[in-house]
Amino acid sequence: MISDISTVDYHAGGEPFRIVTNVPEISGATVAEKRVAAMTDPEVNGLRLLLCSEPRGHADMYGGFIVPPDDPGAHFGVLFWHKDGFSTACGHGTIALGVWAVQSGLVPIDPTGVTNVVIDVPSGRVTAQVSTTGAKVTSVDFVNIASYVLHDEVEVPTSRGPARCAISFGGAIYAQVPASAFGLAVDVASLPALIELSREIKTWLNPSAYAAHPLDPRLSGIYGVIFFDELGADSDGNLRQRNVTVFADGEVDRSPCGSGTCARIATLHTTGRLERGRTFVHSSIVDSTWLARVVATAEVAGRDAVIPVVTGRAFRTGEHRFLVDPDDDMVPGFVLR
Repeated sequence: MISDISTVDYHAGGEPFRIVTNVPEISGATVAEKRVAAMTDPEVNGLRLLLCSEPRGHADMYGGFIVPPDDPGAHFGVLFWHKDGFSTACGHGTIALGVWAVQSGLVPIDPTGVTNVVIDVPSGRVTAQVSTTGAKVTSVDFVNIASYVLHDEVEVPTSRGPARCAISFGGAIYAQVPASAFGLAVDVASLPALIELSREIKTWLNPSAYAAHPLDPRLSGIYGVIFFDELGADSDGNLRQRNVTVFADGEVDRSPCGSGTCARIATLHTTGRLERGRTFVHSSIVDSTWLARVVATAEVAGRDAVIPVVTGRAFRTGEHRFLVDPDDDMVPGFVLR
């Protein structure tokens, strides 16, 4: 294991993103292949555990390892990680990486005021369109891969009664259900119950065909459960919702969730609630808000799909140098949840 690790940390909508550039060599010709290899690579997986676990991280830590792109068409690749493993997509991380790439000088600022940072992720190729005024970053448009509904409505038994979940793909697969279906709301008081419900829903769905990706089995599995509240329309008539996305094993996204927002857009567009060109105002449990829209439509595996764009911001929170003492008997660390 590397004993001296430097990171640059950001947050996007309140959700942390820890960027690591000094990464052990990982086998695989593509980022998708490298993700699979990283899962069983003791050195790479050990580095993930070290940075997620206390005392260097925490149960809700999130980050990415910078790796080579699939081909010269992208600036770099990234393996997204959390305390339970390596994810297939991450919108808030893509937003943070766009800001980092511009602020670090890795990708020169385009004089037009919009710099395209092209990134290979395990689910495909995405773009962070970074808007700047001079050297200052003002916003980022996360342009995702095609997103689409897998199942309109699936009834899932829970300890609080049956729940009707929509299941959509936005780079990862998300089940979506109103919090009111359980007599709850998207708020801090309801959070412990929502975390437990997310585990129940995933436990029931993941062994079933409902969690299967139609094209790539590496993308199969319910990654997160999105609980949402309806907030009505804003003064411009745009649809507003608040959500909390609980992903992996009980991890809580503080941001509106980038890839989860894309899954919501696919569901809302398919059900006729979000027309192309209209804005979806999506807030998080900590009241950070991103704007999202459908910019194009497509077809994937015989399904109607959308190309979603999510607009948000990210801010650098610090730079770290983590050390591993050879006598430390608590490496890689621990989590209490």
